[in-house]
Amino acid sequence: MTTLDATTSTSETEFAVEVRGVHKSYGPLEVLKGVDLTVRPGEVTAIIGPSGSGKSTLLRIINHLEKVEQGTVRVDGDLVGYKRRGTKLHELSNREILRQRSQIGFVFQNFNLFPHLTVLENVIEAPISAQKRKRADVEPEALALLERVGVAAKAHDYPRRLSGGQQQRVAIARALALRPKVILFDEPTSALDPELVGEVLEVIRGLARDGATLVIVTHEVGFAREIADTVVFMDSGVVVEQGSPATLLDSPHHERTKAFLSHVL
Repeated sequence: MTTLDATTSTSETEFAVEVRGVHKSYGPLEVLKGVDLTVRPGEVTAIIGPSGSGKSTLLRIINHLEKVEQGTVRVDGDLVGYKRRGTKLHELSNREILRQRSQIGFVFQNFNLFPHLTVLENVIEAPISAQKRKRADVEPEALALLERVGVAAKAHDYPRRLSGGQQQRVAIARALALRPKVILFDEPTSALDPELVGEVLEVIRGLARDGATLVIVTHEVGFAREIADTVVFMDSGVVVEQGSPATLLDSPHHERTKAFLSHVL
């Protein structure tokens, strides 16, 4: 149970993602210290910042893989992970959480494919189990998605037979198979060999061109400049500043942002 702030009591659908006043701690370590973030439908938001700044934790909270201690998260206007009773939020049942989570795609750093399932089975598993869709409907869509990300020829292979770049493209297809309202990417290229990074970034570029709503935690600052509508700089559990790529990356206002960019640009 967590307290509902007065500033987060509305239920508007202006934003695809709306994070308000979110706090998260692990024991004495305060990882998020009142984070606010909004993402409009069809926008690409890139989150950059040093290791330990809370970027990945924020993504996991949006998907309710981690629970908030204060504040709220909404996706498409709906509270994530909780329902409101008066001024209190009460956590949803596991079944309700899984149903919500199936509307929020998540692409992990390390792919997280099921090793005992083929590529095709990895892609169709969640739409069938979480969304109760029929295999006869899901499988043609899954094959089309594998074609879209360039790994259709691997549909009946197991993940161990794929390169890291191919596994990450399968992971993207798996996220897309849920027809999500937003897709979250947690450092999608950090586990890849340098020569494989480009093939994954190109798939993400295609999603952006198609108008998908994306939130990308990335250390690829050049890619953030190219693809993002908004770049967010986080440090020490707070959003230090945000703006267009041209504004934040070329003319940052905060000294901490300037110091970080001086090391990565």
